[in-house]
Amino acid sequence: MIARTLRMGLLPLIAVLAACGPVPVDQAERSCLRDAELAERPRGSVAMGIGSGSGGTRGYGSVNLEIGSDYLRGRDPSDVFSSCVQRRSGQAPTRVLAEQPGWRGTR
Repeated sequence: MIARTLRMGLLPLIAVLAACGPVPVDQAERSCLRDAELAERPRGSVAMGIGSGSGGTRGYGSVNLEIGSDYLRGRDPSDVFSSCVQRRSGQAPTRVLAEQPGWRGTR
């Protein structure tokens, strides 16, 4: 009984530790693309509108701004991408940032 309980308690720990391992390089390239985009420039959106109902007419709005620390430090998006892929996969990227599908950088 104790051995079974011990094994059941270790399963979540093993799963968490397995998730910390390196990922395939193509998966790392896809996930690191966002880091490179945030290093290039901030991202944001603005939403505004008017709604009416039984309580009258009301305006609403929201602002969303995302600024990466790499952008604030002035780091090159290509360097951010390469180091991110290396850190996550343990390998160098298969293609440079400019050749990655989905990259729309201006630098």
